[in-house]
Amino acid sequence: MNIRKNKPVIGISIGDINGISVEVTMKALQDNRLQKLVTPVIYGHGKVMTFYRKLLGMDDFNFMQIRSIEEVHHKKINVINVVQESPEVVPGAETAEAGKMALSALDQAIHDLKAGHLDALVTAPLNKSNINSEELPFTGHTEYLAQAFDTPKTLMFMVAEDFRVGLLTTHLPIREVAAQVTQSAIQEKLALMLKSLKDDFGILKPRIAVLGLNPHAGEEGLLGKEEEDAIVPVVKDFKEKGELVFGPYPSDGFFGMMHQKKFDGVLAMYHDQGLIPFKAMAFETGVNFTAGLPVIRTSPDHGTAYNIAGKNMADEGSMRAAIFQALEIIRRKQGEMEQV
Repeated sequence: MNIRKNKPVIGISIGDINGISVEVTMKALQDNRLQKLVTPVIYGHGKVMTFYRKLLGMDDFNFMQIRSIEEVHHKKINVINVVQESPEVVPGAETAEAGKMALSALDQAIHDLKAGHLDALVTAPLNKSNINSEELPFTGHTEYLAQAFDTPKTLMFMVAEDFRVGLLTTHLPIREVAAQVTQSAIQEKLALMLKSLKDDFGILKPRIAVLGLNPHAGEEGLLGKEEEDAIVPVVKDFKEKGELVFGPYPSDGFFGMMHQKKFDGVLAMYHDQGLIPFKAMAFETGVNFTAGLPVIRTSPDHGTAYNIAGKNMADEGSMRAAIFQALEIIRRKQGEMEQV
């Protein structure tokens, strides 16, 4: 049975049911444009959806429960129960049961993605701490997906229209970052970024800015050697190959002067260096895209937000943008969109 014969099928792993994940998913899917363009499949539980529909007063949110992806209905919002019995929904509470369900949703969505039943996966926010254990170390969606698809070389790429920030290192303690700023690591991430900008975003000749690690980008070695030892040689090497790669730039002045507008992508050295300016400028529309995977995965750029869970206060803009971004990349890969 060809379940992808109509609109693109986009899976949504529901994330932590006690955070804002269900709320932003439901609100995003009420956008009539999305319902006309994609077939959504929510990996979660029907009782959870019904709970939030009542709590949020979203009586017009309708969905169809299906037992497996083979039963997908292209004119409905589909929901697959990933556990037999739904855990109790306690908005704002961090519970082990919610963590288990979030992981079950992710695992089942990955299974269907691997089998070719989904055109893309959008991951709603989950809580790393109620999933992580000694038996199953879990540091985030990006790392988990990379392992699931046996793809060690991936890039965490934050996207908001023409503003794109990739990370050299992701979920590392800050004391461990400097040791990871190596020529080989920078070469790998720049290659992934260039390929993604060309293949996923249709940019024929991407311009990339590379940020420095240290204040003032090391100030010629006075404030640190990583720029001179690792970043400068790699930038020079890419330039000699004809790529438009520039840097290293001091991150404060770079973003302070809005220089990101001159580039198609920015490579930051560590998590907060890239994500603080990105979220400050694009929090409600930002998307987390994993470049380098053999499949398409996007996610909103925020977390579970327990403090506002169940209060009908969550903004669905980033979740909606994540679904639209997945659709855009699907179309690009299918040759429906032109390169720029």
